[in-house]
Amino acid sequence: MTTDPMQVRIDGPSPAMSVALDLAKRSLWLAPVVVFGSAAIWGIEGVYSTLYALLIVVGNFLLSAYLLAVTGRISAALMAGAALFGFLLRLGLIFLAVMLVRDAWWVELVPLGLTLIVAHLACCSGEMRYVSGTLASPGLKPQPTPNPYLPSSDADDAAASDAVPSSSNAAPSAPNAQ
Repeated sequence: MTTDPMQVRIDGPSPAMSVALDLAKRSLWLAPVVVFGSAAIWGIEGVYSTLYALLIVVGNFLLSAYLLAVTGRISAALMAGAALFGFLLRLGLIFLAVMLVRDAWWVELVPLGLTLIVAHLACCSGEMRYVSGTLASPGLKPQPTPNPYLPSSDADDAAASDAVPSSSNAAPSAPNAQ
């Protein structure tokens, strides 16, 4: 039995979109660190260039996920084509975004280029901890859920804290004699 990839659709929520949104959310910690470093070295032009580069990076990941989500609902073959040619399209858009502003007064090319490269690598490598590597749960790793049939650790903690005397009622302890 062969299945035609032109006829296979990917239904349901897009794992790529959930990963890209999580990546965008987690990249917020990167912005202040990079902006302060860029401000210290290149001044206000470095800040503007760094913020522009971070916007390009996050937009690139979101555009990639959007292309995969939309084309996957049409067919698996179109999604594969969007993954391959979408990379070339997004690379061209990054090139165009840099070339359009390269002569602007607020652009410093060194922090712009460094931020583009390092932020792409940092976001991808940082997100790897949160992405599931199994087909059983594609996208983000599932969050641990408590088993309703087992006693919860909150009840154990409350029982343990009742058993330990409070510091006001406890007798003073003797120092260890060794």
